[in-house]
Amino acid sequence: MFKNKVIRYSTIAMVIAILSYFVIENIDNGGTSADELTNPAEYKAKILEERKAKDEQFRAGEDSPIQDKASFHGLHYFEPNLTYRVKASISPYMKEDKQVTVKYTDGTSEKYEKYGYANFTIDGQAQKLLLLKNESTISVLFRDATSGKQTYGGGRYLDYPVSEIKNNSIILDFNKAYSPYCAYQESYACPVPPAENTLAVAILAGEVTEDATHEQ
Repeated sequence: MFKNKVIRYSTIAMVIAILSYFVIENIDNGGTSADELTNPAEYKAKILEERKAKDEQFRAGEDSPIQDKASFHGLHYFEPNLTYRVKASISPYMKEDKQVTVKYTDGTSEKYEKYGYANFTIDGQAQKLLLLKNESTISVLFRDATSGKQTYGGGRYLDYPVSEIKNNSIILDFNKAYSPYCAYQESYACPVPPAENTLAVAILAGEVTEDATHEQ
C-alpha cells in the first residue's frame, strides 16, 4: 500500500502480526479470542496494547515512515469504542469484471480483485464497503465524514488475512483503522480508496491526525 510492494507487504505483515500476537496470547492465556471480546474494559486494554506496540515499531523499525524518530511521541487515535467494531455480512462479487485497477497517489496503479461487499450497520444506518483482495490479503480502503478533518484526507485502511472471513462474514474493527505511510511522508505512494467506499457517516474510531488532536 506504499511506495513499493516490499514496503507495502512488510507494513501489512507488521499490522497483521501485531493483531495476531494479541489474539494468540489471549487464547494461550485461557481468555476469550479477539472475535469474542465484548467487555469494554478488556477490549480497551487490548486496543491500547496494540497501539503501544505499533508506536514502538514506528519509533524503532527500519521501515518506519517517521523521519524524526527522536521527537516521535506516538500516533493519535479516537478512544476505543465497541460501537465501531461490527460484524459484516459479505456479498461475494459475482460479476465478470472482478479485476480492478486501483490508482496510487503518485499516479501509478496496481491490480486488485473485487472480493465482495461488506454489509454492516453503524449508528442504525446500513453501510456497504467494497473489499479488495491482493494475494492473501483483504484490504478495506475507505473515506468517511471525518476524512480531511479529524483523520487523514486520503482515507484510512483496514487489512485482514483472507482466513478472517468465515461463513461469508468478517469482523470490521474500525478502532484499528490506520493512516497509510503517505500521511507521514509524501514520498510514499498509497492506494486511493474507490469512490464507492466513501461513507457519509463519521467513523469516530481508529487513527486521527496530529493536527486534529491539537484542535481539540
